[in-house]
Amino acid sequence: MEVGKSRSTFKENLKKFGPGIITGGAGDDPAGILTYTVVGATTGFSQLWLLLLSTPMMAAVQNTAAKVATVTGKSLPEVLNEHFSRKATYFIVLLLFIANLLTIGADIDAIASILEVLTGINSAYFLVPIVALISYLVLFKSYRVIKRVLIGFSSLLFVYVVSAVYLKPSVGELLYSTLIPRIDFNLAFVLSALGLLGTTISPYMVFWQASEEKEEHATVVQAKEVELDTILGMVYSNVIAYSIIVSSALTLYGHRVETVRDAALALKPVAGEYAFLLFSLGVIVSGLLAVPVLAGSSAYAVADTFGWREGLENRVSDAKGFYLVFLGSLLLGDLIDLSPVTAVEALFYSQVFDGVLLPVISALLFVLGNSSILGDYRNSLGTNILLALTFLISLISTVYLFYSLL
Repeated sequence: MEVGKSRSTFKENLKKFGPGIITGGAGDDPAGILTYTVVGATTGFSQLWLLLLSTPMMAAVQNTAAKVATVTGKSLPEVLNEHFSRKATYFIVLLLFIANLLTIGADIDAIASILEVLTGINSAYFLVPIVALISYLVLFKSYRVIKRVLIGFSSLLFVYVVSAVYLKPSVGELLYSTLIPRIDFNLAFVLSALGLLGTTISPYMVFWQASEEKEEHATVVQAKEVELDTILGMVYSNVIAYSIIVSSALTLYGHRVETVRDAALALKPVAGEYAFLLFSLGVIVSGLLAVPVLAGSSAYAVADTFGWREGLENRVSDAKGFYLVFLGSLLLGDLIDLSPVTAVEALFYSQVFDGVLLPVISALLFVLGNSSILGDYRNSLGTNILLALTFLISLISTVYLFYSLL
């Protein structure tokens, strides 16, 4: 009897977690995998300290977004409409839509490129089927169940942890690079830093989790559960990210990552000839998990901005605007993939663009996290320090990037 009761309690506690774990899992999408691989290949261990620092920064950003949604019962665009000008909301949501569109295109391109290598068929022929499959999963209400399965499959990415351990990096060198900040003022380092920050603390993850907390109908009583869910998701995401950087630094440092097959080489020491197969499965599964989250993030944001009915629980006929933005994002992502930009370039630079947006998002959350709308749930000093760090690091990197390009 006690055993049965314990299992029941465990299941009930497990059900309380969701948006944070899903958001963290979606963070290691094809764009993230490729970006972390490029970071390791171009800068070695030198940005591990930034990834370590970005973990609490990421948790602070996501927790603030989730808390705003939990306390107010509203999404971020709805809160922005009430407390800022509509023009400011339109501007922020437009930037989010563009950033998401670039990442959607990059992720779909990565999946299609993988399928081209596996089958020998031109990747362009896979673009429409990929979008059709994702649309089917969402429109027929299957995605709510399937995304749980995809998260399970995304555990394939744990092979990077195995790879990092198998390669036996110098523990002393790892600790030094992780704990001692190193900054190089060159374009490659700054681009990699912005790409890493944009991948780790993505704008779409902020808006998606806030919308999901609203849809889950979380209450202020559940604030601690929401916070724990978020932290677990972010730590899970960044453990994988850390391992990808270490593996790629040890196997690819000094080599240019030009194709998705190049990126798979980071797994070769542990997976051998199966390296590309494992990498392929990881990219495909993580892409199928992340693309609907990206498109959903845009759809929620646009619908809430204009006061349309939204939510994946609604039928298409009941939330036409929401699903129009959702499907439109996927189709526009396909059009981006027809450009001459390579999959690796598209994936990496889409994350750099996300990094450029980070100062805006972190500043916005700092203001909301300390506003009267949160009452007794205003941000702690520690959270405010982390948000301020996020703002300063991303702003300085963005300004330096534009200065270097001019």
